[in-house]
Amino acid sequence: MLRDPRNPASPLRHVDGLLVGAIVAISGLGLLMVYSATRNQQTVTGGTFGTNYYVTRQAVFIGIGILLMIGVALVDYRYLQDVAPILYVGTVFVLLVVLTPLGSSARGAQAWFEVGGFQLEPSEFAKITFIVAISAYCAMHRSDLDSSRFMWVLALAAVPMVLIYRQPDLGTDLVFAGILIAMLLVGGARPRHLAVLGVISVLLIVTIFQLGVLKRYQVDRLAAFLDPQGDVQRTTYNLRQSQIAIAAGGFTGRGLFKGSQTNLSFVPEQHTDFIFTAVAEEFGLMGALTLLALFGLVVWRTWRAAVLAKDRFGTLLCVGILAMIVFQIFENVGMTMGMTPIAGIPLPFMSYGGSATLGAFVGLGLVLNVHMRRFA
Repeated sequence: MLRDPRNPASPLRHVDGLLVGAIVAISGLGLLMVYSATRNQQTVTGGTFGTNYYVTRQAVFIGIGILLMIGVALVDYRYLQDVAPILYVGTVFVLLVVLTPLGSSARGAQAWFEVGGFQLEPSEFAKITFIVAISAYCAMHRSDLDSSRFMWVLALAAVPMVLIYRQPDLGTDLVFAGILIAMLLVGGARPRHLAVLGVISVLLIVTIFQLGVLKRYQVDRLAAFLDPQGDVQRTTYNLRQSQIAIAAGGFTGRGLFKGSQTNLSFVPEQHTDFIFTAVAEEFGLMGALTLLALFGLVVWRTWRAAVLAKDRFGTLLCVGILAMIVFQIFENVGMTMGMTPIAGIPLPFMSYGGSATLGAFVGLGLVLNVHMRRFA
């Protein structure tokens, strides 16, 4: 499988050390920020598990994620092309099951399974299997996506997106849409197909608003983005506190554990969706730019793996993972500053959360896999 490591073409000789180093550095910073954002909150509220509860669990998630990344990187990615239909059907089945009484509800959404005290969110792993399925289909047709095949791709995307919307999880659906557009651009979709997709998207958005399909909190989030000075329940408050925390950091930050917004827990969900504000307040503009530079390194090495891939399937896999990572970074950082809607999308490798962390590691494991086998 890996051949003789002394062979110049052996996959083991082509592990992307820069990509691995960037992932580990971001994850380490994420651990530190999760601890900073939760230690005082746990103390003040008398948290049952102490000040290390969240950071300990996140460390476990990262440890498992690293093992998964290594495991995914070691198995030749080309096998996935053969089992892509099975992975897709299995994903759709799990997304259906989570909507039944077997799934767990939290904060108005039914999107998790309770497994041994942990919440497993299938939609985070659905992103990866979706990328595999679309990559396999587009690679099979060798960039010849005529109208019927283009509609098939849309159908493949629509099924999991509808099920995820039913949870409801609009943020994850937005990530799916970003992935789909990027993969169609590289996968061979024609300009007229993309134009049709744009028209369909606009009509869907108008219909959703006209029929009142969105939940109240989802409308509030959009309203807070469009009118930051308004008073839309708690959503505007969240955004204002986020912006205050970022501005308070200045150029060099207030110092680790010295951010008033972070220490006093003024920013809601700071250890999850708003983790970027902890970095900006405690390490300032320099810390925020350093984090973005590390993400930039991940983006560059993923794009490089896509360009150097031995086959079209590998290229499309890397493009899909790249779109997933870039969209989540852009949306998450943008929403903390009021530049994008608050959509509840985690910051990869930084935000607290098991499923999102594991999904990100599996995705980058595929990128490492493609890069390692470019000479195989």
